[in-house]
Amino acid sequence: MTAPATPWQRLPADLSAAMRPHLPATVGAVAAAVTEATPAFAAISDAKFARDVRTAVQVAFERFVDLVGTAEPALPPRVRDVFVALGAGEAREDRGPEALLAAQRTAARLMLRTASESLARLRPVDTAELIDLSDAITAYVDELAAASTDGYALQLREQAGEGDRRRRQLAELLLRGDGLPAAVGAAAARIGWPHLDEVVPVLLPLEQARDARFRYGADGLVVERGRDAVLLLRAGPRSARPQLAEALAGRGAVVGPALGWAQVPAALRLAELTAGPAGADPGPVFVDDHLIALTLRGEAGALAVLTARRLAPLAHLRPAQRESLLATLHSWLRHWGSRAEVATELYVHPQTVSYRIRRLRELYGDDLTDPTARTELLLVLAARPTPP
Repeated sequence: MTAPATPWQRLPADLSAAMRPHLPATVGAVAAAVTEATPAFAAISDAKFARDVRTAVQVAFERFVDLVGTAEPALPPRVRDVFVALGAGEAREDRGPEALLAAQRTAARLMLRTASESLARLRPVDTAELIDLSDAITAYVDELAAASTDGYALQLREQAGEGDRRRRQLAELLLRGDGLPAAVGAAAARIGWPHLDEVVPVLLPLEQARDARFRYGADGLVVERGRDAVLLLRAGPRSARPQLAEALAGRGAVVGPALGWAQVPAALRLAELTAGPAGADPGPVFVDDHLIALTLRGEAGALAVLTARRLAPLAHLRPAQRESLLATLHSWLRHWGSRAEVATELYVHPQTVSYRIRRLRELYGDDLTDPTARTELLLVLAARPTPP
């Protein structure tokens, strides 16, 4: 036999009269019992939350009493809104729906007990009436659960939409690179990036955008463009080269240099330039491996990256000391380490050259013997203006 859409229609009319006098005391007792029986709720000491639970229990019981013996739908808009709001509140507090649904199941059991005991005070209750009562309460609480679940889902969609809007806003600021630091910092904080330092831009084929969003989640911003997509990764473990090499293998990615957020447009341009000759490579291709070639092609952005990196070890020195070391390093590289030729060119004693080279080795370490680092240093030093 098919269950009726409104099973409360079969409930005896005297049930409403039996329950109504006990509602004030029952509401308080059920609200307390529901909170205590739900661990996630029992840990909340907020007074507003306690009021919200009590209001929901009161509305639920009063509406059920009004439904007895009628064919009305379970929840008119004013009642449904209470439970939609309850579900939305759970989502805003970043709690899952499980606690609320468990609380509603507890309330259903207590409602059945209250209803049967109230009716039993008036007269004997037969088995058929208890079955009808159980069916009605189950169907009614299912409606309450559906309303709160809808509220939970609506709030999640709203939050996701707001989150997407905030992420797009930050991505636009980074791609422009001209935002005020305070505005960029505030936009980053709104998506959970409290400290925005370096950013790694990654060029991707357009079909990789969805996977990048899923793969990098809160650590990255993905912007789809006409023919490609841009992934902006905040500096951290997941943007380190070994991790990117593994995660982006075979995806046709071009990884730009890690630069400060204001230099994202420059880093992205270098990635776009690198993507030209390396477009057929399944990747990932790292712009860092092509900075020398880009510099030799006259790309000022590549030279700026090399300059910042290769001169960083001397940044803390006094200007005069830094200039003397750079002049010595330039001459030493061009003369293949000949102390005598360096001394002659710079008009200093060979022991002075030896002292400066020792100091440079302390600052640069193994880079002074690495062929790639030496080439980058030569390019940077050759491009430096001659000091007055």
